[in-house]
Amino acid sequence: MNREDLRNIALIAHVDHGKTTIVDGLLKQSGIFRLNEKVQERVMDNIDLERERGITIMAKNTAIEYQGVKINIVDTPGHADFGGEVERTLKMVDGVLLLVDASEGPLPQTRFVLKKALEFNLPPILVINKIDRADARIQEVLNEVYDLFIDLDATEKQLEFPIVYTNGKLGIAKLHPDQDAKDLRCLFELILNAVPPPEGNRKGPLKLLVTNIDYSDYVGRLAIGRIFSGSVRAGEWVSMINGKGEPVKSKVTSLYGFQGLERVEVKEAFAGDIVAVAGIEGVGIGDTIASMEDTEPLPRIAVDEPTISMIFSVNTSPFAGQDGRYVTSRNLRERLEKELLYNVSIRVDFDATDSFKVMGRGELQLAILIEMIRREGYELSVSMPESITKNINGVLHEPMEHLVIDVPEEFIGVVTQQIGIRKGRMQKMNNNGHGRVRLEFRIPSRGLIGFRSQFLTDTRGTGLFNHIFDGYEPWHGPLTKRATGTLVADRAGKTTTYALHHLQPRGTLFVKENTPVYEGMVVGENSKENDLDVNVIKEKKLTNIRAAGSDDALQLIPPRLLSLEQAIEFIKEDELVEVTPSSVRIRKKILDSNKRPRYRNSEKN
Repeated sequence: MNREDLRNIALIAHVDHGKTTIVDGLLKQSGIFRLNEKVQERVMDNIDLERERGITIMAKNTAIEYQGVKINIVDTPGHADFGGEVERTLKMVDGVLLLVDASEGPLPQTRFVLKKALEFNLPPILVINKIDRADARIQEVLNEVYDLFIDLDATEKQLEFPIVYTNGKLGIAKLHPDQDAKDLRCLFELILNAVPPPEGNRKGPLKLLVTNIDYSDYVGRLAIGRIFSGSVRAGEWVSMINGKGEPVKSKVTSLYGFQGLERVEVKEAFAGDIVAVAGIEGVGIGDTIASMEDTEPLPRIAVDEPTISMIFSVNTSPFAGQDGRYVTSRNLRERLEKELLYNVSIRVDFDATDSFKVMGRGELQLAILIEMIRREGYELSVSMPESITKNINGVLHEPMEHLVIDVPEEFIGVVTQQIGIRKGRMQKMNNNGHGRVRLEFRIPSRGLIGFRSQFLTDTRGTGLFNHIFDGYEPWHGPLTKRATGTLVADRAGKTTTYALHHLQPRGTLFVKENTPVYEGMVVGENSKENDLDVNVIKEKKLTNIRAAGSDDALQLIPPRLLSLEQAIEFIKEDELVEVTPSSVRIRKKILDSNKRPRYRNSEKN
């Protein structure tokens, strides 16, 4: 039986193509907010990190009403590292809005999310956004989207998708680029006409698939998911089928629907509804909530394998415990176990006692996780990211990435050279005639570790690059690492202007004057390839003899203060990033300078 009063849709797109801005327009024009209500931009991005970085990290639900039909909308992340959020979200919906930038066209994540939507047989509505851009190339982008559909083996029915042209910032949508429009009405109409109403038997046994977990201070853990059949009432006894296939008897203490940005308490929900259920102890993503009589689980959510791993360990530096509230391995283990409940695309190996191997989709995903942990008051050390290899038919394979680069013409040579060093192969080159060139490469995942900062330096901040997992290939052999060494503090104390001034010719400094340091802490980048132990706390010896020029003010070049991501990209195998709530430091694994050569020799052997 179809629910004509309901539609469930997801917004999918590449990062920064305007999904959250379109949701803003849909919410405002559906009458969710009062006329005098002050609403911030990108209202769905409610996590601090999302607002700071301008990207969506977690998939979120909202709901609006249009002409008596309730439309459940799920806003998804656009970055490839958060692809797990998209995969589980598509289980909840019956159609997708595929957003594509009118200038940039389809990019790697567009391909990834569209492939998943076509696998689930979800009908797409193509939304060509940012049509007001000066460099918009609407017809070419439309042709590129058709090519992408054909490349992904779309059926003839899937190729007959409706198209709408939008300007998310102004909140307008039109069916032809040269039409006049004042609002998003035609987009609302398209959603009602092109997205099929949810199917499901209201009178059948309850089947609810949990696709998200949230937490409320008042009612505890909330399982968010879609009801595929039957109905559920507050106060009802149900059966929760966990990952081991065991049914656990539970009581629904509260039941919530979605309306705008709020969760609204409801007494009963039916097949097709997206709801939040409270009272189910121990529920996780992928579990099924079913009736007591029929405990057959729904198929669990399948998520692509992680490709990058890092070791999270206890902070063992001399400054450990000065900054954070949670500093022990037990605290770190509990926090990572909690993360596994919410985050389906992360895996953690808990075999060791004081260090844990965390596996994810990419550097950014793990850097965001570290940043979130750090802001909660934790201290930890993290190692250099490494790609996760596989043995296929007795041959060692490594993960590959499809890399798309957009740069001004004059930087083609330097970018191609850098990617060649990292074992990348060019597959396509396209010059659109606007002075910028799009290059496509296939490159090992480990070749991209530390590439971002080098790429931005080489292109003077004008280059754009995006990448996505693209299968496995036999191991490509050793890659050249960072060509420079480090300047390492050889004793504890506070840095002095005098010492730093005399170290400036040696390389780039990472610390300011009067910064506390300890033996083994990395204080700069050496311009040569060897590591250099330096005294950064040396003071000028005072004498009672005056000489002309000896008391001149010393000028220090401003240091390069590394962010968390830059520090993770910078480190080599024998270094760690020390992360505390207020600082990010780089240190050697072996702090004692006398023991370090012995460690290096044992590593070589």
